[in-house]
Amino acid sequence: MTKKSIDQELIRELADLLKETDLTEIEVEAEDVKIRVARQINAQVSVGHAPAAAPAPAAAAAPAKSEGGAPAGAVPSPMVGTAYMAPEPGAAAFVSVGSRVNAGDTLLIIEAMKTMNQIPAPRAGTVTQILVEDGMPVEYGEPLLVIE
Repeated sequence: MTKKSIDQELIRELADLLKETDLTEIEVEAEDVKIRVARQINAQVSVGHAPAAAPAPAAAAAPAKSEGGAPAGAVPSPMVGTAYMAPEPGAAAFVSVGSRVNAGDTLLIIEAMKTMNQIPAPRAGTVTQILVEDGMPVEYGEPLLVIE
């Protein structure tokens, strides 16, 4: 099998992975080969209309909105992937509404390209809202939870 046919086969596999995971871009680098596969998603975006999230049981009032439309104090996703609230299935969640966290504490895990990435708290505070569900796909910059 030639290097060219291996590269084409890898590109096809990566393209299939993009479709399966709803990712928009994958980049792989090994030895002297670097392959980047990306897809463009045409979607209409209306600013100021976020999908409705289930109300947090402990939240008495909606948090103030920042300029981008995300709640003030929101922790954004640093990557595209799948959010997991616990270290493994059946285990207790890292945090829940009302949890007190310190800067650097693990809030949740985002799986991206079969790698589990721990998402640390950017600051100390109390978790007032959790905006994602376990196993939910997340996009880069999407608010994950709110720390006040």
